[in-house]
This record gives sequence, C-alpha cells and structure tokens, in this order.
Amino acid sequence: MGKSIIKKRCSVIAVVISSLLFAISCEQFSQQKISDSNVAEGKNLATQYCQSCHMLPDPKWIDAKTWMTGVMPAMGPKMGIFEFQGVRYPYSKYDHSLPPGFYPSKPAMTGDQWQKIIDYYVSSAAEKSETKQIRKYPITNELPLFTAMIPEKGIGVPSTSYVKIDESSNDFPFIISDVIKRKVYRFDKNLKVCDSLVTKGPVVNIEMKQNEWFICDIGYLNPNNEKLGSGKKIALGKDGKMIQTIEQPIISQLQRPVQLTSADLNKDGKEDIIACEFGFLTGALTWMENKGSGNYEKHILRPLPGAINAIVEDYNHDGLPDIWVLFAQGEEGIFLYTNLGNGKFSEKQVLRFPPINGSSHFEMVDMNNDGFKDILYTCGDNADYSTVLKPFHGVYIYLNNGKNEFTQKYFFPLNGCYKAIAKDFDNDGDLDIATISYFADYQNQPEEGFVYLQNNGNFDFKPFSLPITQKGRWLTMDAGDFDQDGKIDLILGNLSVAPAYIKSKQDWKKGPSFIVLKNTGIK
Repeated sequence: MGKSIIKKRCSVIAVVISSLLFAISCEQFSQQKISDSNVAEGKNLATQYCQSCHMLPDPKWIDAKTWMTGVMPAMGPKMGIFEFQGVRYPYSKYDHSLPPGFYPSKPAMTGDQWQKIIDYYVSSAAEKSETKQIRKYPITNELPLFTAMIPEKGIGVPSTSYVKIDESSNDFPFIISDVIKRKVYRFDKNLKVCDSLVTKGPVVNIEMKQNEWFICDIGYLNPNNEKLGSGKKIALGKDGKMIQTIEQPIISQLQRPVQLTSADLNKDGKEDIIACEFGFLTGALTWMENKGSGNYEKHILRPLPGAINAIVEDYNHDGLPDIWVLFAQGEEGIFLYTNLGNGKFSEKQVLRFPPINGSSHFEMVDMNNDGFKDILYTCGDNADYSTVLKPFHGVYIYLNNGKNEFTQKYFFPLNGCYKAIAKDFDNDGDLDIATISYFADYQNQPEEGFVYLQNNGNFDFKPFSLPITQKGRWLTMDAGDFDQDGKIDLILGNLSVAPAYIKSKQDWKKGPSFIVLKNTGIK
C-alpha cells in the first residue's frame, strides 16, 4: 500500500532552514565546550517533554548533524518553539486543515531549556551515523525459484500505489492502481490490460468480497492534512469486468486513509468499517458504525496519525471481532483493541518501537507452527526528518508465547524495508519470507529492493534476490497463486516518481509499472 510518500517528508525549505541552523550551532559549539551540567539537564528535560509523546529517543540512534538539521527543527514547533536563535523552524501553523490549538499558544519551555535539549542530543550523538548492517549471509543475486514476467507495453511513467493478485479470477488475476493516471487497471495472465476504471484519487487498498470491491481512495498521496480520502464500493459486471461508474462514497472526508476494512464489530448484522486514517500531522484510527440506509457514525479509537494496517481477529474467542493495528508517526507500535461489546474497545500496546523506526507493515502468522500467531514486522520508512541509512531497519519476527506476549526471535537487516509477506513459497512445509525495500541503499546494495528469505529451519533464513528486480522501486507487493498451479507467485509495484535520497544507477521511470515473479518451483 502506498504508505508514504503516504508519509511525512521534509520540504526543501525545511532542509535549507535546518542547514542554516546547523551551521550557526556548529559555529557556536566550535567556540565553546558544552558543559556536563547542560548535557545532564538537557537529558532530564528530554525525558520530561519528549517522553510524554513517545519512547525517549536515544541520541546515538543518528548523528549530530541529522539531529540538528532534521529532527530538532521538526520537534520545536510541537513545543511551541517556532523560531530559535533568529532562525524560523518549518511548521504548518496556518494550515486551515489543522484543528485550532494544534500548536501550543506559548512555548512549553524557555529558550535556555530548549538549547540544553539540543546540547544533550548533539553532544551525545555519534559523530557519524552507524549505517553498517551485519548479516549472517550476504544476499545471493540469483533466485531460480522465480521467473520474472514484465508487461510488454507500459501505461506511462510507473507510479503504482497498489498491486493485487486476484486468485478468484481466472481471466483477470492482476490489478494495479496508478497514481498519475488515477486509474485502476486489470491485466490478464499475459499481462495485457483488459479493463480499467477511473478513480477520483489514488487507490491504495482494495477489499474483495464476491462480485464487489471496497476501494480505499487516499485522496492525495503526498503528505497533507486535508480530508480528501474516501471508501467506495464497486460492483463487477456479469462478465467479471468493472462497471465504469462509481457510486457515491460510502464514507468520505477521511484523512489520507491507507486501509479500510469491513467487519460487523457490534454484532448487529451490519458491516461496519475500520479506517486507518494515516494522515500527516493529524490522523486517527476510527471505526464507522453502520446505522443503516447508507449512514455511518464515526467513533475514534485513537486520535493520532500513523495507523498503517489493521487485522481483524477474534483472538480471545468470545465471538466479538478484535482489532490489531500498527502505528508509525511518533508513538510507534502494535496496538490491540479488544472488543468489549456494544461498540466499546479496550486498548493495549503489545509492542513498542522507537519513534525513529519508520514502521511500515505487519502481519500475523504462525511462524513456528505452535498454534499461536506470531508477528512479522517491518520498519524502514525513511521519508521523514532523518533520512540517513539505519542499521535497525529490516524484517523482524516476534514470537507469541500463547498469552499474546511477544518476544523478538529474528531480525534480517534491510535498509528502507517496506513490507514482508510470509508464505510457503517453495512448498517444503515451512514459511519463507518475501520482502521489499523502498529506501534501499541503491548505490551500494541495489539488490535490497527485493529479497527472498528462504527458511532453512530454526529461524535460519538465507537471502536471495533477482537482478531484474533492480529495474523498479518497489512500494507495494502482493502474493497469490495467479495461475492456480498450486504455487504462490508475487507481484511488485513500481512507484518511480517519488524523491529518492539515495540515487540508483537504474532509471526507474523507464522500468515497468509492475513485475510478476512466477513461481517455477516444485509443487
């Protein structure tokens, strides 16, 4: 799903302003040594103010320059500090989409206190960010298990925000959404366009039920605070093709929704909707209660931005659907919303991640075959205020002890990791992992864009890639048996039009909109 780009990104103006601030501050630091008392007091102040919103950031996560030019200018306005030492910080104070009082009316601290927080992070940070990722095995740049299929004719500059393998269709198994064209396309098994549908905005998720699709339209892909997103139902014609007209939205005025999921949450016989309104500076996890006659009542489960994907599952077997949700944007983590009945939910944070993680996706799957679903999690969204490579980006497995308490069991380092899917791709009885990166180290490790982790048992995974996958920049991925031969295939979607902080030797805009990796293994 297109999550961001779908997510926060510093503007050019912010970078310029921040660089000026860094230059000023560096000159000051070179003239005088920061006292130990300033550093100690700065740490105490950071604990008091920063930790009130999310996990306390460790200065050593990134280098001093990144703290100064990226993170601190972004955090200042949230403390009511819009200008410091004669330099204006980037902020959206006059954005009409933000609610009144979003920014503090007065600074939460004095300028001297803010300087001490800066002193703490800059003086305690590493001189240079640690970017080296240590892997047990190098990535082997060949993968006999899959054969790449590329469409002969493109549909324009690759700007794919969503891909899907529709196993229910023999004739039209591939679906993609194009951001620039604002169309959903269906392809046949030979990767030829056989149908298309114009949409108001980019589609980033589709829920398929029989002959009806529930489409999540994000509204506008790039970061913004407006409520332009919507959810629409599309009926398929008798020939299996899409009807070329769109009904009025079931729900609208959503804030950059990235996933819409239907479920009867209050057991009244009507399907409600769970909306991951990722947003930007504001957003929410909401559920829309179906009141009948096309009317929905909005209930807010968490009034904060960053909801990425939700999984509905009755984990306690009480007959009521519960909700698992991954959040990024500040207080990153996986949250469990237990259904208490009558439309009420309790919230529990199951896993907590640092605010710098860049959480990007999760799914629940039994990785060790013990009867309890574990968590497969990825982090690597680097479209934020610290765009340096991070050694903690990659694929994680958290094992369930049977009480929904999760412990990390496995980590595969992968710069800019964006999604992972666990399936038994080689049909040997255990789960392998396919993963993609949208912010890979394209200069030195272009093979990071797509990696297949072959399960050798005992959580020992060997990484493989395919050279042809370097032709695209993969934002989205799906798995399924498109040709119904009993083997699970993959489709990767190329969003080539977004800024890349590390340039590739490949011109992604000349690459395909998508690639199908056909599984040629043994059934």
